[in-house]
Amino acid sequence: MAQGVWAVAEQRDGVFRKISYEIVSEGRRLADKLGQKLTAVVLGASVKDKAAELGQYGADRVLVADDPRLGQYTTDAYVEVLGQLVKADQPAVLIMGASVQGKDLSARLSGRLGVGMAQDCTSFSVEEGGLVAIRPIYAGKAYAKVTFENSYPQMATARPNVMSISAPDTGRSCEVVSASFTLDDAAIKTKIVDSIKDASGKIDLTEADKIVSGGRGMKGPENFKVLEELAAVIGASVGASRSAVDAGWRPHSDQVGQTGKVVSPTLYVACGISGAIQHLAGMSTSKVIVAINKDAEAPIFQKADYGVVGDLFEVVPALTEAVKKYI
Repeated sequence: MAQGVWAVAEQRDGVFRKISYEIVSEGRRLADKLGQKLTAVVLGASVKDKAAELGQYGADRVLVADDPRLGQYTTDAYVEVLGQLVKADQPAVLIMGASVQGKDLSARLSGRLGVGMAQDCTSFSVEEGGLVAIRPIYAGKAYAKVTFENSYPQMATARPNVMSISAPDTGRSCEVVSASFTLDDAAIKTKIVDSIKDASGKIDLTEADKIVSGGRGMKGPENFKVLEELAAVIGASVGASRSAVDAGWRPHSDQVGQTGKVVSPTLYVACGISGAIQHLAGMSTSKVIVAINKDAEAPIFQKADYGVVGDLFEVVPALTEAVKKYI
């Protein structure tokens, strides 16, 4: 019989990503409601020593799959190992982050296990002893309530920056268990030839707490300097709309929207962005949205908590100077 809640953590070079703490914290809340144990699952190379950290966020047990071939993420290796672990332990609920890696792994895993999966969810609850997931549909215009029938594990992924992180309890301990699995080299059809890391030190948009984005109203790549100055003052990352990326003004890694990155920061400042549907789908779950646009009829104002109708090249520098006075 399926039993227990699993939260699949995500790490890079042995360092847990923010989404891992969100997932484990949410897993703890679900486990408490279901009256079950929480297992955090970690895949990687030489990660066992750091696995116990997840106990501080609510894990009762951390199941570690440690193998040199899991050091860098490949779909083939990760789904092979995780699939074996799920079949052996049979958890009732399995959640992971809707990051780039999480979306890829969860989709392949649900196919491997032959179960349904709710993607990019913004909240979870428990009804009649089962998982209930809420996820946006139709580019964020509506929300679907997803339940599961006779399908275990009940799988779902959570949108980054949506689930709250519990305060770590440094006095809390957990059981760390080495997972038993087999991994045939023939099962790994992809190979990492080279890895090019971003040397800028910027926080990934999906994990950023504050984002300042620019759109077509920026008029050119050189003008993004205005946004970068504001971002530097408030500790934000710089994003862009699809039109700005398509024009070659910013790299695709900066694109916010349905065809870019879906973000949920505490603060989202949209500058010169009209508010196309695909862009709104990527940032509408931000906690506070500020829009700066000279067009008072721009759709972005319908989503904004605060709006400024004016020339962004006057408003943004003035805002930057005003913020400096309070730092």
